[in-house]
Amino acid sequence: MADGLTTVQSGYGAKETMDRLEAAIKAKGLTVFARVDHAAGAGEAGLQLRPTELLIFGNARGGTPLMQANQVVGIDLPLKALVYQDAAGKVWLAYNNPDWIARRHGLGADVSATVQALTKALDAFATAAAKPN
Repeated sequence: MADGLTTVQSGYGAKETMDRLEAAIKAKGLTVFARVDHAAGAGEAGLQLRPTELLIFGNARGGTPLMQANQVVGIDLPLKALVYQDAAGKVWLAYNNPDWIARRHGLGADVSATVQALTKALDAFATAAAKPN
């Protein structure tokens, strides 16, 4: 986990990985706030970018306890996940690890159960999105 980033190689193409991620998140009742297609934005500007999409998602039950402990954690919430294709054609799913977010903002043991729950959920979403059955 370099610099708090968890990165998982996907066994699917970029669009399918993102579609699978979005479906897994919605199936658990979380809100998808936005899906940003960076490659499409680059194309509109006359630039090229390999497939790169960002999903912004979360819910108040997961994030609010962290912000109650330190409101500045809101800079890292809602949660985000990036799906991208590298120069070799491999597809990756990356997200900020909740433990890193907690350390970054000096959160204490009082929110450790929430941090662990978020970590478990993100791991499950990544597995559902990127790992072939």
